Amino acid sequence: MRAQPPGPAPVDPIIHAPARLTIMATLAVVQEADFRYLLHVTELTKGNLSAHLSKLEEAGYVEIEKTFRGKYPLTICRLTEKGRQAFEAYRRHMMTFLQNVQTSSSEEQS
Repeated sequence: MRAQPPGPAPVDPIIHAPARLTIMATLAVVQEADFRYLLHVTELTKGNLSAHLSKLEEAGYVEIEKTFRGKYPLTICRLTEKGRQAFEAYRRHMMTFLQNVQTSSSEEQS
């Protein structure tokens, strides 16, 4: 019987959903992004992106600013400090988990 690698500690379910993870990762590397840019990067529909941004905003991870550029609506999104900290904790957790899996796999092959 093979030893199983230790399971991950519970991850933040708000961030762990693939679409929200993509949004968080994108916002983590830019100061801010407009809705159209996030549409392009995530390849989500407008409705899906809007729903995921709303969940992130409700969690306090994303700040959404609605304004106008000339006559056109402009939606700017940015991570809050809480969002940056949550994403960094998620990233560290996943890196540790993946390293543990790799180490466990290497030990089994020895």
